[in-house]
Amino acid sequence: MAPPVPPIQPPLPEMDPARQRRRVSVRGRLRTYFLTGIIVAGPLAITIYITWWFITLIDGWVKPLVPASYLPDHYLPFSIPGLGLVIAFVAVTLLGFLTANLVGRSVIEFGEVLLARTPVISGLYKGLRQIFETLFSANGTSFRTVGLVEFPVKGTWSVVFLSAPAATDIQGALPPGHDYVGVFLPCAPNPTTGFFFYLPRTEIIEVGISVDDAAKLVMSAGVIQPEDPQTRLQAMAAGLRAAQVGATAAPERQDA
Repeated sequence: MAPPVPPIQPPLPEMDPARQRRRVSVRGRLRTYFLTGIIVAGPLAITIYITWWFITLIDGWVKPLVPASYLPDHYLPFSIPGLGLVIAFVAVTLLGFLTANLVGRSVIEFGEVLLARTPVISGLYKGLRQIFETLFSANGTSFRTVGLVEFPVKGTWSVVFLSAPAATDIQGALPPGHDYVGVFLPCAPNPTTGFFFYLPRTEIIEVGISVDDAAKLVMSAGVIQPEDPQTRLQAMAAGLRAAQVGATAAPERQDA
């Protein structure tokens, strides 16, 4: 007896190449749209979160110092965010205005004399005031220049921020024959931590980029490179030209 003949299976329908490309194209477009949305929404969401956190922090510090009868929140059924920040801004500006006058300067000097005679607090206050004057002074020169130093080993270069030149006592204690300057070497990806040391100015290569671009370079571990404004304008112009070409080509395809 002959063995049974298996039924003939119909051939599987072949996938239309155009349909397969269309499916891949749709999937690629969705992925591109999703990544584009993350690029747009991510920085915006983080910026809003940090801004809201800062406003809430200042409100929590300032509002308890103001009598409740002077706050609009006491008369309204809801709280006004940012009111403490506005009060703090006005108070600090008013303090700076009074300090610029003779009477306000006299009061500030009297308070500084009292602080100078208080142990422990006097040293802390003087150190903090020097730091704030250096960082926020209109004519300050600290951290205005970016440089490169050979660190940690010979042949490798690290980004540094140039600080003030060495004081007379420090300059005299260092080996003679060099003009020493203080440099701050930030650590990636957190540029607020790092190393501070004095180097001869001849061992520092100054770089013509801004401190903001150098900070971005450190925080991104070299991913975000300093961008030339001219290159950015050329890229924007190229994008506009490409968009115009696509807009003029679309009606031609529809007419065809």
